[in-house]
Amino acid sequence: MYQIKRFSTTQKVASEADLGRINEFSRRELTAEDIYTFSIRACDNLPDRDYERFTEDCLKELAVLFVGKTVLFDHCWSATMQTARVYASEVVTEGKEAYLRLDAYMLKNDQNASIIEAIDGGILKEVSVGCAIKTARCSICGELYGSCEHRKGQPYDDEMCIVELSEPTDAYEVSFVAVPAQPKAGVQKSADGTETMSINDVDRAKAQIAIEKLRYGG
Repeated sequence: MYQIKRFSTTQKVASEADLGRINEFSRRELTAEDIYTFSIRACDNLPDRDYERFTEDCLKELAVLFVGKTVLFDHCWSATMQTARVYASEVVTEGKEAYLRLDAYMLKNDQNASIIEAIDGGILKEVSVGCAIKTARCSICGELYGSCEHRKGQPYDDEMCIVELSEPTDAYEVSFVAVPAQPKAGVQKSADGTETMSINDVDRAKAQIAIEKLRYGG
């Protein structure tokens, strides 16, 4: 089941440890002056606008899968849309709330100058993650969603039906988007020549079929 969940971003100051991780992905030694780093609140364990939520265990598994993945625009799977790369991840817990934080870097150059300016200016903020999820369960009865009578977003004895997502099988990319499904996703603030393959085309159709089968037991 292909999932797109949306969140937000924030500038980050690169440490020596960050540089060590970043240079695992580069072909030449990069310095702090070469790169711009930022943190992404990628997804959390709260119900989103689709009445779905990631379990905390799912977030921990996604943390491993997202390291090394690319940052794009609007889930457009093209090399020309590659903007940054995830080099580190962590699941942050705040009370009952847990979220996946991804640290990403991009090169400081003329091509990326306007993107960096837009991130710092709060224009580019919201993000969305694309990943594959094996299991979706009904929060009311615990059965696989689509195999029971409950429907997400509907109340049952004053309890809202939420689809709980678990067992991720892959993480594909993170994208800057306009409207996130998960309201808190995005860039976080910090103290200190080939055909374009878009998720709007064949892959979106395949994903939708998979989701509909899961929802309605097809």
